[in-house]
Amino acid sequence: MKITPTALPEVLIVEPRVFGDARGFFTESWNEQTFNKSVGSEVRFVQDNHSRSARGVLRGMHFQLPPHTQGKLVRVVNGAVFDVAVDMRRSSPNFGRWAGVELSADNHRQLWVPPGFAHGFLVLSDTADFLYKTTDFYAPQAEGCVRWDDPSISIQWPDVGVAPLLAEKDAKAPLLGEAKFFD
Repeated sequence: MKITPTALPEVLIVEPRVFGDARGFFTESWNEQTFNKSVGSEVRFVQDNHSRSARGVLRGMHFQLPPHTQGKLVRVVNGAVFDVAVDMRRSSPNFGRWAGVELSADNHRQLWVPPGFAHGFLVLSDTADFLYKTTDFYAPQAEGCVRWDDPSISIQWPDVGVAPLLAEKDAKAPLLGEAKFFD
């Protein structure tokens, strides 16, 4: 497993070893011992989620506040997405900054988004199956959101040829200056 920090040092690109031949491939997509050693802390996942979305769907930017903070380990098993994390920790020198990476079924990359970061993605392919593990259960009363197109964050979303398709809550999410945040 190869671990590479992004522009936000706590947000990590996780690249599992992939063994391929004429029959296909094999990869160990999750190993608690290897992952915890790689990220330098004990991470316990309690929930797995799966979403399927069409080209241009933009989901995010979501997070959960204490006492239900969520870390997420995300990956794509069909298609491709542009995956983004935004630092929502007011005391962080990186508050309001973002990091993005393409995740796809072909590159097998995963992204570790620790607690304290908003998370979202834009579907680049015709469809994408997105899988993610969370460190806490979904708690709607702790949910926070920040606008995907907030000019103070200035995420550079790729052009997918269609306008982003958003859920109502994402379209109405507050700007960073009005959003809930950590610390």
